[in-house]
Amino acid sequence: MIKKSISLLCIGFTLIACNEQDKRETEQEFTDNVQAALADSGHIDLDKLQWTREPKGYEVKGDTILITTAPHTDLWQRTYYHFQNDNAPVLQMKTREKFFSFIVKTDFTESHQRFDQCGIVMYLDSANWLKGSIEYENDEFQHLGSVATNNGYSDWATTAIPADIKTMWYRFSRREDDYCIECSTDGINFSQMRICHMYAAAEEIQFGIYACSPEESSFTATFTDMRITECAWKAHDGQQPD
Repeated sequence: MIKKSISLLCIGFTLIACNEQDKRETEQEFTDNVQAALADSGHIDLDKLQWTREPKGYEVKGDTILITTAPHTDLWQRTYYHFQNDNAPVLQMKTREKFFSFIVKTDFTESHQRFDQCGIVMYLDSANWLKGSIEYENDEFQHLGSVATNNGYSDWATTAIPADIKTMWYRFSRREDDYCIECSTDGINFSQMRICHMYAAAEEIQFGIYACSPEESSFTATFTDMRITECAWKAHDGQQPD
């Protein structure tokens, strides 16, 4: 009985040691893209980004990423339209950093069909994600907007802008579990689009860029000037919380 107990104890210690080793190896394999970029003056190593869904057509040239959309690709969950679309290509980086900003310039000159879009995204899973973009409407106007999807339901907040705007900068900021999306036509002066809380985005997150064409269309979106900065979304200094 004593020998059997000792054997079981040894097995237990072995399993604990293996689990600790696996944990250390997992920690070593994890690359925090934000912390790496901040240590490198904001530069993002594009080779470290990962596709959630890889498009059939894309190209990475230096600091430029081109994504060619496929027809009938989109991100939307249930609300109002009732359908569920979850097939847009998404290229993302990982982080556990709680305070940072991500900036990217988008060029969608080739967009031409209703709902053609490209922009920034934080895609956690099919039921929880956040995006900001411009969606083509017609030759007169298009929709600048954002979507927050929590627990499988999407909203859509938009404003109409002139159709001749073909480039837009976006800034995605994180302050703990709250998020802010801003936009800019010159990459210098940013305007707030949305502040929201994402219930599933409390620890490790993934964020980056996306492009899609919900209808019978295809276009090539261009992403440049990607960088990470210290959080540009400053702490609230007005009314104190209850």
